[in-house]
Amino acid sequence: MCHFIAMTVEELAAKVPPCGVFRTGQILSGEHSVANIRRQLDRWVKRGRISQLRRGVYVLAEPYAKTHVHPFTAANALRKASYVSLHSALAHYGMIPEYVPVTTSITTGRPEELDTPIGRFQFRHVSQRLFYGFTEAEISQGRQVLLATPNKALVDLLYLTPRSDRIEYLHGLRLTRPELFDLDALHETVARSGSAKIERAVGLLIRLWEEEA
Repeated sequence: MCHFIAMTVEELAAKVPPCGVFRTGQILSGEHSVANIRRQLDRWVKRGRISQLRRGVYVLAEPYAKTHVHPFTAANALRKASYVSLHSALAHYGMIPEYVPVTTSITTGRPEELDTPIGRFQFRHVSQRLFYGFTEAEISQGRQVLLATPNKALVDLLYLTPRSDRIEYLHGLRLTRPELFDLDALHETVARSGSAKIERAVGLLIRLWEEEA
């Protein structure tokens, strides 16, 4: 018989990575029946000991969780080929004042939106050509996530938002701390996008920043 069935939640917790999010394959040791593993996980979900974020992706529930799961960590785990961007990244950098209830990421895969026990996650599609401009950032002590740079987070937002080159929209963003933008690098990112709309929008933004200064 697969010895996984006899595993306790405490034993599971010892196998879970420090980030708090785990996939089925990360908790296996030796030879196991996939069907038995899924049945065990399903039982723990029903008993409230773990939470399922999507098929094959889980987090420990209290009191078994070692730490709070950061939404950016969960976003990276939910879609492997993705990075956190748009409003979520800009809010992380302190560049927009609003609370952002949805963690938004960029992917080259299909777009989707997920409601999970730990929050709402949105994945926006771009072509492979535009899948760049992110770095491995320390979101909290010892936890790394793939996160857009300030320049790319802004360009992603302008690219994916209809009519983002309207002055009313740009005023509404209330984008602060423009000192975080390297203007030369920003212009390079804009040029790489190949979008006249983004070029117009960034030109208007720079003019707004100059007027405010």
